[in-house]
Amino acid sequence: MNYNMNLKYIFSAGLILTAAIWGFAFVIVKDSLEYIGPTWMVGIRFTVAAICLSLIFIRRFKSLDKKTFLHGCLLGLFLFTAYETQTIGCNYTTAGKNAFLTTVYVILVPLLGWPILKKRPAWFVWLAAFLSVTGIALLALNGETGKWYVMNKGDVLTLICGFFYAVHIIGGALFVKDEDVILLTVFQFLVAGVLGLAIAPFADAPLEMNLFGNRNVVVSLLYLALLSSMLCFCLQNIGLKYVPSSLASLFLSLESVFGVFFSALILGERLSFKMALGCVLIFAAILVAEVIPGFVKRD
Repeated sequence: MNYNMNLKYIFSAGLILTAAIWGFAFVIVKDSLEYIGPTWMVGIRFTVAAICLSLIFIRRFKSLDKKTFLHGCLLGLFLFTAYETQTIGCNYTTAGKNAFLTTVYVILVPLLGWPILKKRPAWFVWLAAFLSVTGIALLALNGETGKWYVMNKGDVLTLICGFFYAVHIIGGALFVKDEDVILLTVFQFLVAGVLGLAIAPFADAPLEMNLFGNRNVVVSLLYLALLSSMLCFCLQNIGLKYVPSSLASLFLSLESVFGVFFSALILGERLSFKMALGCVLIFAAILVAEVIPGFVKRD
């Protein structure tokens, strides 16, 4: 009993570490976009992550089957679209807003999963959706253009990213039950990386090879590939074995909080009172969506 409780605490800390790494990644991405195009960044980070994860778990490939390969490729397409829109979006909005708007996937997962999983969302999901939409409006619909109802390009792209994150999570929930999680992850990374490298020459400016002589760029790409991608996905998958899903999702959703915190601390970004209120409402929506289910099940 004590052993299981210790594991729960250890992997809870691991999930919070994952959220912190992802939160800091928003700052890394925002800073690195000054040197490298968003599609090049996505392609390189996931290609490196795929190669490293493959080398570590090379023996797993003996059990690879067609179904796992195809499902991994499909999830990779969703993953690439999510990260591509998020990374490009970060180029047009603040890192803090990019971090918070991304968390809309927490609300979209049960809503989009309704027709797929044939399970109607409970009442608290609708409450969470309302709080989330209200918070997003306060956070993203600012008065920079003189029109409060106008969202900038980065905000819209980040919301699209949240949608594809939700689709990616739903697809993963369907596939991981009977398939090798590591192999699914490897092919997700591989497809996302290959798509990024294939599209980058047409979407971004030519990649200057002397960039790899820039220590900041190299460190940033390694951080995104090895920590934010490879390590975090492994911590998430292992953590879900020992921590209740509702609690685990809450821990992971803290990435948005860490994102805003690091953006303010390092980049000097500031939030207005209206935007801060929006952040509070989005976080309240996350709490409603992820904490209440645990109490409902107990009853």
